[in-house]
Amino acid sequence: MSNPLDDPSTDPFETASIAAAEIAERTGVAHHDLALTLGSGWGKAADLIGETTATIPAHEITGFSKPALEGHVGTLRSVLLADGRRALVIGARTHYYEGHGVRRVVHSVRTAAATGATTMILTNGAGGIRETWKPGTPVLISDHINLTADSPLEGATFIDLTDLYSARLRAIAKSVSPELDEGVYTQFRGPHYETPAEVQMAKTIGGHIVGMSTALEAIAARQAGMEILGLSLITNLAAGIQKTPLSHAEVLEAGREAEPVISALLARIVEELSTVQEMSTVQETSTVEDPK
Repeated sequence: MSNPLDDPSTDPFETASIAAAEIAERTGVAHHDLALTLGSGWGKAADLIGETTATIPAHEITGFSKPALEGHVGTLRSVLLADGRRALVIGARTHYYEGHGVRRVVHSVRTAAATGATTMILTNGAGGIRETWKPGTPVLISDHINLTADSPLEGATFIDLTDLYSARLRAIAKSVSPELDEGVYTQFRGPHYETPAEVQMAKTIGGHIVGMSTALEAIAARQAGMEILGLSLITNLAAGIQKTPLSHAEVLEAGREAEPVISALLARIVEELSTVQEMSTVQETSTVEDPK
């Protein structure tokens, strides 16, 4: 089946709006408040953050593809949170290295924004450059370096990426788990793993985490006006830091072992985000001036 995003004359934002309308129809939920893309090792969080009221095979929604990677479930889930808000859980990530183009890579994020989500949580499994990060360590993303030589922005579109990975949201995450470390995520094109020399280059220019996703999605989320929280699961030390060869099987195994712990952590962060949002709403209401 052809994908409308493969046609350069197609408006990707219109396609996202169509996808959002289809999600609303299939889930019976007109509006979602936040969205989560769950990468390797993070999938169980979807079961912990609330009640799943609808699950859709993502490829049945306009613009989405079947996942090409083991470890991604290929579904979209509407989850009812304890405070009554709605989360859209994206288990269908299209990676840049699949060769489908940036529009399809960021379609899930643009669709999430079109459903009404104003907060985007992006997670992934990645390689760590800091030797103190053992496999299974969750790390907050504080910033990124985009080494794909590509962008989801088209034409003369200029978007400020200052505080791309929200300091406010990172502070909330650290209030849940004060021991959380943070670092700069470096996105490579993939699908091959980085060479030891490339890892040292990333380290030299300020990177602490290496992977093949997230940065392009974060840019698209910022363009859509969303506030972004990024988390990486360190599944292995990067090439040259780790002395043994890298493998996808190793990544999956590290994800499986860490999944119960990091999924519970993410669920607590989502709960705290809801609490903080609720408190903020109450405070805004209470500070409205009396018109009399």
